[in-house]
Amino acid sequence: MSQIDIEKLHLWVQDRETVLKYSTHVEWRYGKKPDYTHSNEKLAQESTRNHPSNSLEALVQNLVRTFDIEANFKTNPAQWLSVVPDQFRMSTNGGSRHTITDLINSGTYKLMIGNTKHYQATAENFETSTGLFHTAFPDGFLWEVLEVYSGPPEIVFKWRHWGEFKGEYKGYAPTGEMIEVIGTSLVRVTDDLKILSLEHYYDNTQFLAKLTSGGKLLKTPQNQQKKSDSLWRRFWNFIQKLWGRKETSPPANLQASRCPFAAVVK
Repeated sequence: MSQIDIEKLHLWVQDRETVLKYSTHVEWRYGKKPDYTHSNEKLAQESTRNHPSNSLEALVQNLVRTFDIEANFKTNPAQWLSVVPDQFRMSTNGGSRHTITDLINSGTYKLMIGNTKHYQATAENFETSTGLFHTAFPDGFLWEVLEVYSGPPEIVFKWRHWGEFKGEYKGYAPTGEMIEVIGTSLVRVTDDLKILSLEHYYDNTQFLAKLTSGGKLLKTPQNQQKKSDSLWRRFWNFIQKLWGRKETSPPANLQASRCPFAAVVK
């Protein structure tokens, strides 16, 4: 299955922009479909792979990116295209098997990392967890398929997540380092390439060690003011939700920083 006519297959294995183009009447998390313009530009500059358009690698990358869109932005599981909703499960490093509802409520970062020394999943929710990594990687935390080892129905592939650590992480100073995470995943799919399960394997301790390697930031009045401003913005967003006002669009960089698994991640 080295050469595939992807354009003749289902929408969920097309490229990300095609998927978004034909995604209509969707209940988007922020009121409108995400904009990946910045992310696409960065991918064109920084990706290490340029998979042929009709290769198995391109198909797998497309499928996981569709899943990432849905995991981060679709709040109605009945509208997900990439998975079999009532059967889907996702796990990381052999841990708990999570459902679509878990993903919608918690986000991929929280379920992918779990409770560790430098990140407590039980203390986070979708917004706070996403905000942590958006702050740490303001230019995005990108994702690509490196290699595919086996085709459907059990696809095993190697992936790469990367981004520049330019913003603070939980009070730790940014180092400006390009942080790279390499992992392997097993995805089981149906005959029509819908995901039944995802199993991700990667070293989360190494990733978090890099995010804390710069040491704690000094508590200066300027830093305290930034924290105060952030708390005020969160409070104001909470008030807006109580009033039933819909947020029209997330910041462009926030969208670019979504981890595709981040369900594993992009």
